[in-house]
Amino acid sequence: MGSPVRLQFYRDPAQFLAAAGDHLAKEPVISTVVTTIAHRARSELAAGLTQPDRNWWLVVRDETGDVCGVGMRTAGFVPYPLFLLPMPDEAAVALARALHERGEEVLGANGTLPAVELCAVELARLDGGRVEIARHTRLHELGELVPPASVPGELVAATERDVDLAIEWFAAFGADADAQAGRQPGATGHEVPDRSEMLRRILGGRLWFWLDGTGRRVHMTGANPPSFGVARVGPVYTPPSERGHGWASNAVAEVSRRIQAEGARACLFTDLANPAPNKIYGALGYRPVVDMANLVIVAA
Repeated sequence: MGSPVRLQFYRDPAQFLAAAGDHLAKEPVISTVVTTIAHRARSELAAGLTQPDRNWWLVVRDETGDVCGVGMRTAGFVPYPLFLLPMPDEAAVALARALHERGEEVLGANGTLPAVELCAVELARLDGGRVEIARHTRLHELGELVPPASVPGELVAATERDVDLAIEWFAAFGADADAQAGRQPGATGHEVPDRSEMLRRILGGRLWFWLDGTGRRVHMTGANPPSFGVARVGPVYTPPSERGHGWASNAVAEVSRRIQAEGARACLFTDLANPAPNKIYGALGYRPVVDMANLVIVAA
């Protein structure tokens, strides 16, 4: 099937970053999900927090010993999907066989194509199931920001008083995204931070609300801290009753401007089944980088 590859699993995100950091830094936009989660997990472990026993990090090495791919299993929501970045085809298949051999049940796999599809198809073959597409996503990077038409109000940082509203809107974000894309609410996995995690996000200064002209909170936008010089925007949520007023465009534009002002690159994901956000972000200057997929493995 090609040159031999070697799979190395890590429990410690610090060891994973030491092994794969240079590789991740070469394509920091494509690597954004893995790098932000790995850096956060490293900080949490250093602070005395624990991670689930099921979590692991993966480094793929080619025959020369160079890193040629990475992956992880760190999702906190059912079915705890894998997340794979680009890797040789044989590595994706070898990963499926390694997980099958060690008896690890895998019912979901997210990440870049074709790696995630090759891995999922092999897992399904080994376990007697089939692969279904839960969602197609596209990663975009901001070039030159194009300011939208201005609307009343301003962007303000979330405070401790906003924890309950933030949790409520994080949960609504996932359900509404599915509904807008024509899926059953909850059809795709979505992680909602608990109260302590949400408070950490807020105190980290990476969650904002748009206030309308009367001071009401009408929209929420978040962003990850920069990893390898890239910050990912999201979630982006406007309650149904407040849509169509330009809140999202203005909030995302301002958050993106602040990210670039920090000297970082801004990126975000869109759901390809939901054309409205793709149009909004394209108008702001976001351009496609790579397509990804969320796949589920179901019994045949």
